[in-house]
Amino acid sequence: MLVSLKWLQEYVDIQGLTPEELAEKITRAGIEVDSVIDRSQGMTNIVVGHVLSKEKHPDADKLSVCQVDVGTDVRQIICGAPNVAAGQKVIVALPGAKLPGGIKIKKAKMRGQESNGMICSLQELGVEGRVVPKAYADGIYVLPEDAVPGTDALEIIGLRDTVLELDLTPNRSDALSMLGVAYEVGAILSQDVKLPEIQYATAKEKAEDYIKVRVDATKENPLYAAKVIKNVKVAESPLWLQHYLMAAGVRPHNNVVDITNYVLLEYGQPLHAFDYDSLGTGEIVVRLANEGEKIVTLDDQERTLQSHHLVITNGKEPVAVAGVMGGANSEVTESTTTVVLEAAYFDGLSVRRTSKDLGLRSDSSVRFEKGVDPNRVLEAQERAAQLICALAGGEVLEGTVLVDELDKTPARIVISPDDINTKLGMKISLEDMISILERLKFDVEAKRGLLVIDVPTRRQDIKIEEDIIEEIARLYGYDEIPMTLPEGKTQVGGLTPYQEKRRIVRNFLEGAGLYQAVTYSLTSEEWSQKFALKKEETTKLLMPMSEDRTTLRQSLIPHLLQAASYNMARQADSACLYEIGSVFLGKTEEGLPFEEEHAAFVITGKWVDDAWLGDKRNVDFFVAKGIVEGLIEKLGLTERITYEKGTMEGLHPGQTANILLDGERVGIIGGLHPAERKAWDLKETYVAELNLHALLRAEAKGVEYEPVPRFPMVTRDIAVEVDRAVSAGELESIIRKAGTKLLKAVKVFDVYEGENIEAGKKSVAFTLTYFNPERTLTDEEVANAHEKVWKALEEAGATIR
Repeated sequence: MLVSLKWLQEYVDIQGLTPEELAEKITRAGIEVDSVIDRSQGMTNIVVGHVLSKEKHPDADKLSVCQVDVGTDVRQIICGAPNVAAGQKVIVALPGAKLPGGIKIKKAKMRGQESNGMICSLQELGVEGRVVPKAYADGIYVLPEDAVPGTDALEIIGLRDTVLELDLTPNRSDALSMLGVAYEVGAILSQDVKLPEIQYATAKEKAEDYIKVRVDATKENPLYAAKVIKNVKVAESPLWLQHYLMAAGVRPHNNVVDITNYVLLEYGQPLHAFDYDSLGTGEIVVRLANEGEKIVTLDDQERTLQSHHLVITNGKEPVAVAGVMGGANSEVTESTTTVVLEAAYFDGLSVRRTSKDLGLRSDSSVRFEKGVDPNRVLEAQERAAQLICALAGGEVLEGTVLVDELDKTPARIVISPDDINTKLGMKISLEDMISILERLKFDVEAKRGLLVIDVPTRRQDIKIEEDIIEEIARLYGYDEIPMTLPEGKTQVGGLTPYQEKRRIVRNFLEGAGLYQAVTYSLTSEEWSQKFALKKEETTKLLMPMSEDRTTLRQSLIPHLLQAASYNMARQADSACLYEIGSVFLGKTEEGLPFEEEHAAFVITGKWVDDAWLGDKRNVDFFVAKGIVEGLIEKLGLTERITYEKGTMEGLHPGQTANILLDGERVGIIGGLHPAERKAWDLKETYVAELNLHALLRAEAKGVEYEPVPRFPMVTRDIAVEVDRAVSAGELESIIRKAGTKLLKAVKVFDVYEGENIEAGKKSVAFTLTYFNPERTLTDEEVANAHEKVWKALEEAGATIR
């Protein structure tokens, strides 16, 4: 928001403060002032000139030799502007003048003719070309006929002004208007706000005899008001109006359009003026567009509308996109004599969606999106009608044609002064609180130890008690908040059990040598369910940023493989990456995707590379499984976890295992299938993914102290021949179930296939550890326990070797 201080002075007294001091006060109160812009930019020797004559330069087709009265004398000035003419009042930079960009004006000769100064365009005085009136966009600026030669031209064109650029947060839509800023500054400086006085005469004819209004979509448009103004003379706006608009970054067009823009900036209420005769009917109908309906907007672009877009029509065809932009078919032009002045309250969400769909964002749409004051809609219309009477000679017909179903009730907030002080850690008196709220023009009353506050509807951001506390704090002064120690009961912060376990997982994986990766939650539809532990309904974006980011993922592995492939393609010899993140499965009762936290890793290349010891080892399945087993042990879930042979598309069928928690699958571990490796351009690669949501909520076995054994352990080896399909895990389970309480540990130390082993068979060897913590075991006790294991294995079909 650009705020002209000369314009602001009309509403609130800011004399006695420099622009920098005012900017500091506004910033301290909560609205950041990005910059303080001196529109004169240090320019000097810029005066009004009167062009007495113009002749063609004898040696240049595009130059003119002008004799210009600059108040003190008549000077010859060479000018290249195509619109310079005798009799004009113009802006002249005299020799010695300084212009923006460090330009200095000197006497010069141009093609043999002396030039004693320069006739200036607005762009040469630092005004942005996009806001210069189109009539002067390619030439010099012409001043009114009553401008006196030799006087300060910068004062006449409004450049003796300072503009504050406000960086508004989305909630402060009230400050998107000059009156809103005036209320803010008035509260800061304890000054009253002077509102415009609205008075004008009306004609005897009635507006309702000229125009009818019907609203078919009251949800999107609960208030619509139309005024009719006759005998309008469309012309150039007066200089003061043009310069206020240009200071605010708006290009002047004509007096009627400029007035609607002026009131938009003054009140924050968008208005629109229709050419009554161009409407073609005496009716305005507000409705939702027909699917595929078209309109040519004021920027001369044809727009295709959708069925949820709100449009203003003449009962037959659209004449404006509601809240966004008017149509070219009803535009106010120089031939317009009767104007229909629209003021309305459009639903912000509807306007935002329409603006986004059409790729069309305007000053009007911005204000409707953020919320306008429902109690200022009609007042702003009256203000515009007054100005059209005064500046365009219009006659306002009696009455307003109105459809009004808008709730304009102000919000009421009741709060305890003690609560305010408790939350701020301050001791602000009740009188000071009331004073601050009254400076903000809030209706406030103290009742039974409480503050009852009616918030004006211009402050759409004030909804709850905390908003009132913030208003009091910022105007009392954030720098007045004392530096004190906290009072009352306090609670030491800490991590939840789930958070503590998640930190254990991260620390373990990093300690194991893996590096953390952070990848997108969005992926392509093709990858969304690849390597997923559970395949549920996917969630797709309505407007994705690219084809590779259309769908929420259901596995972390694909993007980890992509990261590993990226690293390996850049001469990395290994990639060991992990990620902890959410996958998105199905839908909750609220219709949102259910988030489930997973942990996954990918390892490829070398696992050990010790140059000093000459020890090198590539990753393999047992490295990956060892990482998983170590993590499970760290979480205290070893006794509840089992592994079984598994299959998954993209993983090697002989190197894939499901990870089960109490019989339910909570993870997968496996080697990447050779075809998949080729697709990713990777060497031998292993991946794993675990459902942390399940693992971290599972009840873990507590750490139990075991004293150092006083008595010796006894080990026995046993080798069995079984079918190749039988896993070592199944055999281990049989051994543990058959073993007595003396059996403390079972460990696989060899798996053999080949010579002396029948085809389709394999040999698996275990070391069994027996131990009694209370005494030394006898050979007979160990033999009896070991024999039970033999028999159990034989009953299961194993052959003891």
